[in-house]
Amino acid sequence: MMSKTELMFAPDVVRLIHSVRNQRIILDADLAGLYGVPTKRLNEQYRRNLDRFPADFAFQLTPDEWAALRSQIRALNIDGSMRSQFATASKRNIRHLPVVFTEHGALMAANTLNSPRAVAMSVYVIRAFVKMREDVAANAAILRRLAEIDKTLLVHDVTLREILQKLRPLLEPPPQPPKPEIGFHVKEDAVCYRARKKN
Repeated sequence: MMSKTELMFAPDVVRLIHSVRNQRIILDADLAGLYGVPTKRLNEQYRRNLDRFPADFAFQLTPDEWAALRSQIRALNIDGSMRSQFATASKRNIRHLPVVFTEHGALMAANTLNSPRAVAMSVYVIRAFVKMREDVAANAAILRRLAEIDKTLLVHDVTLREILQKLRPLLEPPPQPPKPEIGFHVKEDAVCYRARKKN
């Protein structure tokens, strides 16, 4: 049986999980590496026990899916931070497309292999799948909340715009009083001046 120290240094399984056909999957080479068996042995167990692996547990990739997944993994590997079994998987003969395992398929593979390491590591694999599912659910909840906030802000924006339009006349400075005119001005009622005729 594996010691606790070996289990603690297990690779970060979440980085090995990808998305294909709207499902979270792990490559056969990566799963075999985690379970401590050759990929060939894992695939043999998969083929011998096909009745235990329905299509939602495990399936073989098509050439297009494999090409897309390879480019996705290469993009993740650019900085060298993610090291998976992809190095061995990329040398794979194109006629032998990889088998990928979903969460339930990874657990079933551990049961068919029946090795102490596979049983121990299956716990980490399942936890990684669960963590990804929780992250996706949390992201969906955050996106829903952001949409609600966005709607609220739009309503507030319209209300604030109306208030600003009503306040704008009040915020304008009062009109300047007219400047006094320079000079002497007599302000009296106009009187009609006439000269009287002498009789």
